[in-house]
Amino acid sequence: MARGIRLDRRRVLLTGATGGIGHAIARSLAAKGAMLTLTGRRVDVLAPLAAELAATAIAADLAAPDDVDRLISESADVDILVANAGLSASGAALDYTAENFDTTIAVNLRAPMVLARALAGQMRERGSGQIVFIGSVGGRVSSAGGALYSATKFGLRGFSLGFREDLHGTGVGVSIVEPGFIREAGMFADAGTPTPPGVRTSSPEQVARAVVKAIEKDVAEIVVAPIEMRASVVLGTIAPGLAARIQRMAGGDEVARKLSEIHRTKL
Repeated sequence: MARGIRLDRRRVLLTGATGGIGHAIARSLAAKGAMLTLTGRRVDVLAPLAAELAATAIAADLAAPDDVDRLISESADVDILVANAGLSASGAALDYTAENFDTTIAVNLRAPMVLARALAGQMRERGSGQIVFIGSVGGRVSSAGGALYSATKFGLRGFSLGFREDLHGTGVGVSIVEPGFIREAGMFADAGTPTPPGVRTSSPEQVARAVVKAIEKDVAEIVVAPIEMRASVVLGTIAPGLAARIQRMAGGDEVARKLSEIHRTKL
């Protein structure tokens, strides 16, 4: 049975290391003594971070199956996988092409599942390991402009919880960390769009601390958000129609429109 593992001298593969949340996670893991392999698409950002943390850098595009396979072959001996890479994909589903759907699903859902499946096999043979997926509160409750993104994060949550049960008793744990609105990083920061009025945020460092907790204590699921957002997630789960009306009254449609205008061009 997995009971969490110490990070000191453990080999960790972190995807999506070039974003703000990825930087925070990488630094928190390094501070715990982990030996990091960092991956991302932007070599200009990846290389300095790897040098700072004495980590290995592997450039990879997780939308490309060949790059995913290469990453697996170059990281087969890791003790921990932190699957953080993801595309925001904000906007009305009718505005996206089938190719946009394929790219988002490949990065947000296929890649982390394939990586986890491949690396967990080696972990199981050693009798120890941890897989942490970075999900989202959007994987618990959907909203206007979030259909495609939420579909991938709903799927990732389902895979995480089911895969955790598949590996029960093997010494390999599976966790999912689900951030809400994050300041200084994530989709709103990337878009230069303010968060909805009155909505409190969390920091990238809080997400990083949740990742460390998930690894060390083998916690199945952690939501990183202020208490009122965690309550809204519960409401959205049990009463999605009511939650949707509240979102519209709070101006959620306008926020979704602004995000859509920027993120649709990035797929």
